[in-house]
Amino acid sequence: MVMRMDQLDLRQFDVHTDLALEAKEMAETANGGPIPGVHSDIVDEDGIKISRVHVQTEQGSRAIGKMPGRYVTLEVPDLRKGDTTLQDKVATKFAQEFETFLEEAGVNKNAKILIVGLGNWNVTPDALGPLVVENVMVTRQFFELMPDQVAPGYREVSAVAPGVLGITGIESSEIVLGIVEKTRPDAVIAIDALASKALERVNTTIQIADTGIHPGSGIGNKRKGLTRDILGVPVVAIGVPTVVFASNIVNDSLRMLEDHLAKHTTNAGSQVMGLMHKMEENERLQLVREVLQPLGHDLIVTPKEIDQFIEDIANIIASGLNASLHDAVDTSNVAAYTH
Repeated sequence: MVMRMDQLDLRQFDVHTDLALEAKEMAETANGGPIPGVHSDIVDEDGIKISRVHVQTEQGSRAIGKMPGRYVTLEVPDLRKGDTTLQDKVATKFAQEFETFLEEAGVNKNAKILIVGLGNWNVTPDALGPLVVENVMVTRQFFELMPDQVAPGYREVSAVAPGVLGITGIESSEIVLGIVEKTRPDAVIAIDALASKALERVNTTIQIADTGIHPGSGIGNKRKGLTRDILGVPVVAIGVPTVVFASNIVNDSLRMLEDHLAKHTTNAGSQVMGLMHKMEENERLQLVREVLQPLGHDLIVTPKEIDQFIEDIANIIASGLNASLHDAVDTSNVAAYTH
């Protein structure tokens, strides 16, 4: 089935993903080709796949269910191996990409930055933001108390982990807005854990976006966002998918089973899969959800190694931020600022 562009709207599929790259891929599959108003390019640099998606029009935004803006995604499947050399390489590449991204967003070298680590520090898959805040280099206190003693190569950076509504009783956006009004940063960098539709992208993917962030959107929680319209300053979002819905795992498993049968048997794939062999992706996903949800089994899933994964990816992002925000920090000394 190929849908006309005036009919295509990814939101009707109720697919849980925060990644613009995945949203674009699903929309292209449904449309049978590229989406007008959505430009993308992909490069592979020594094991790091970098995808740049630019949602240029409202039509393209509706088609993929993402706000107009720029999205950069770094995919590194081998991060699962815990290779520290690779982690350092990813941190360096992330720093380079993020520094370029800030420049293109109009955030200059002297801009004052507020880093916001969103999420619940008591829940490991949701603790990315607070863990990054623990490791970033904050300097605002020195600029406030002893500005004449700040060495060249550093900029004013502050950071906060505002918690979640269930802990504080206050929307994160309200807390951040109060801080922005009081401290007057030139830009906000918001870090949050995301949801993916593909298990292979969990803990191996970093997304940068200039559209701000809506906490909890990937798992169906509609929270007030951190955006330029709300805060009055540019908001750059950094996210890592740490969870995936069980229905997506089952659906992907069925697809892989069908592909496996098709490769190794003659006509048996369609016979075994029956009617599911003829279903479109969104139809099969909906069927899986109809089976799982009454049983309460459409769970939000994270890998059992999440404790180590979240520490590693938080250090990668913190190291990249420290190097991209402060000229005095580079690959030779960045490890001194994280733990």
